[in-house]
Amino acid sequence: MISLGRKFVSELLGTLLLVLFGAGVVVVTILMVNGSTPPNPFNIGISMADWLGINMVFGIVLAIGIYAFGKISGAHFNPAVTLGLWSVRKFPGKDVIPYIIAQLIGALIASLLIVVCLGMNAVTIGNIGATTPFAGVGYLQAIVAEIIGTFVLVVAIMAVAVDKRASPGFAGLIIGLALTCSLTLISNITGGSVNPARTFGPYLANTLMGGSNLWGFFPIYVIGPIIGGILAAFTYSYVVGIGNDE
Repeated sequence: MISLGRKFVSELLGTLLLVLFGAGVVVVTILMVNGSTPPNPFNIGISMADWLGINMVFGIVLAIGIYAFGKISGAHFNPAVTLGLWSVRKFPGKDVIPYIIAQLIGALIASLLIVVCLGMNAVTIGNIGATTPFAGVGYLQAIVAEIIGTFVLVVAIMAVAVDKRASPGFAGLIIGLALTCSLTLISNITGGSVNPARTFGPYLANTLMGGSNLWGFFPIYVIGPIIGGILAAFTYSYVVGIGNDE
């Protein structure tokens, strides 16, 4: 029996790695490409190769986290995933709050580590890799994009990690690729989050370090991913089923 404490640490570490390397590479790219404060991380002349590279880092580090910690906590690293699985009774309700707290703490520590590694330019120029909608993108438009991106991610999780008929050993690879695909589609609309913790960490760290106040955008990255995660879990369970539970 794996203790909740070990699961808590597993979720914290996995989310920490995801945000540290994912948001971290956003900041590094911003600092390499442009020395002025941008309106958002993807409006500064980043090339398609840079864009794909950033999204691939998110997918690769998610895959690493799944293979490293999946056997302990299930490797959610994302409140939208936790709530999606809980909504279809594939995750116990008593563990939902501890998992989400662990994910938020991990994301915050990662964001602060980015500043430690890269200095205050990570805040003043890179916004610690925070996600914000593109100029001209409306609130509802951004929420819908986040719903779509999270839907694809959670469908992949249901298919290769929850469904008892799935072939073993492929979860990390497929889920990592699903995240890369989702971010490649929506990152030029919303900055690409599909994860409330991934946005929360840089937002709070920016506040603590005297950076930009971006909290007005935060509901986008809570509402969209949570709706997308729950919708994906229900859709997969109804249309495909989850193996022995049918």
